[in-house]
Amino acid sequence: MGEHVGVSVVIPIFNEARSLPELHARLVAVLDRLGPPWEILFIDDGSTDDSTRILRELHGLHAGVRVVRFNRNYGQHTAVFAGLERARGDVVVTLDGDLQNPPEEIPRLLERLAEGAEVVGGWRQGREDPPLRRAASWLMNRVTSRIVGVRMHDYGCMLRAYRRSVVEQMLQCPEISHFIPALANTLAASVAEVPVAHASRRDGHSRYGLLRLMRLSFDLLTGFSLLPIQAVSVAGIVVSTLGLGFGLFLGVRRLILGPEVEGVFTLFAILFFFVGLQILALGLIGEYVGRIYQEVRRRPRYVTAEVLE
Repeated sequence: MGEHVGVSVVIPIFNEARSLPELHARLVAVLDRLGPPWEILFIDDGSTDDSTRILRELHGLHAGVRVVRFNRNYGQHTAVFAGLERARGDVVVTLDGDLQNPPEEIPRLLERLAEGAEVVGGWRQGREDPPLRRAASWLMNRVTSRIVGVRMHDYGCMLRAYRRSVVEQMLQCPEISHFIPALANTLAASVAEVPVAHASRRDGHSRYGLLRLMRLSFDLLTGFSLLPIQAVSVAGIVVSTLGLGFGLFLGVRRLILGPEVEGVFTLFAILFFFVGLQILALGLIGEYVGRIYQEVRRRPRYVTAEVLE
């Protein structure tokens, strides 16, 4: 089992070569102030820049640095889950590798854990993101809070801290697709949120554009709730009722006024609405069926190419 570890920091890395040396130096300084033993787990999520070489060097410089390298890119949440599987700490902290969330904020999360919380999330203050990105995040946070049943201002902040008991419960969940903050909040008895600083991104660009946020939203909706398919069922009942009423109206109108040519475009509009609703329903059903298909195949979440212990 190795030495007892107090704090494990899990960091997914994808093409963060420019920020890695500074991230490591600042993080080690913070953890040393907290007191050993601690460990840092870098999960190299298929980086194509110089990140892999730098991670090997950091591992060679410091015994507390562990590195797991994937054979290709699997996504941020898969990388974090791989880190959770290997973390040995009584407390596990997750952190992005782009330095937008300062490592110096970690002690504030640990203080909130010491007060009794099982999960502590960061709430980014003064976000250095484009307005459209902030608006999309606001909407997603509202939807996530409603689905999970735990209100938080910021489900998208990767700076989070988990007690070992919650990590163990998450590891027992066999499903392939995970939205880790939401999963942790459904399992924890006490959840807290701490305001944290947020810096502008120094290099590269965010990999969470609008399209990826939409994909994450679909994954969240279908992974944690039956609400979408239930909403479509209710909409189907409402539309069927309206269609029946409209049909009766047209029948009575024909008996009173006789055959008419007017209203053709109105009928087309109504038809297109019905067709759109059917396509939406099929898409939602396909999303759920696709999730079932992924689960029954029982393929591994990721493939490890290299582990540096």
